[in-house]
Amino acid sequence: MSSTTILYQFDKNSPSRDWRVVDDGVMGGRSSGNFYVNESGNGVFEGFVSLENNGGFSSVRYREAFQIQDQSTIRIQLKGDGNKYQFRVKANSYDRHSYIAEFTTSGEWETIEIELTTMYPAFRGRSLSIPNFDKDQIEELAFLIGNKKEQEFHLEIKSIQLI
Repeated sequence: MSSTTILYQFDKNSPSRDWRVVDDGVMGGRSSGNFYVNESGNGVFEGFVSLENNGGFSSVRYREAFQIQDQSTIRIQLKGDGNKYQFRVKANSYDRHSYIAEFTTSGEWETIEIELTTMYPAFRGRSLSIPNFDKDQIEELAFLIGNKKEQEFHLEIKSIQLI
């Protein structure tokens, strides 16, 4: 029987400063993401993705080291807006690449489950010729939206677990 590790559990006292927004502004783009904890105690990642100045993404990231024991799945409780998002992990926070899984939200509260071994490596939107996630630790969690179109977005997150 595998154990459960809470990677992040939001509540009304969760400090939003734990999470850092990184937009395409790092490359000259004009997208604008925001992150806060709402009155219900959920993390909210929202904003606008702009394609202006070769932009097109917004992300929010959390860094902390977690050891993977006998777990193999990420379980996320969230409520999206019908948009497609990426959930990303880094085994080492200094790696340039991330391991990615895409999911489309339904507009309702739902539980997304992602097998770690299905998360593929990519850097700057390009898949890499290295194995899918096969590490024994995670040092960064992230959500990203970048669907090659201008759009508003709103993603509410309750919890992220490793099961």
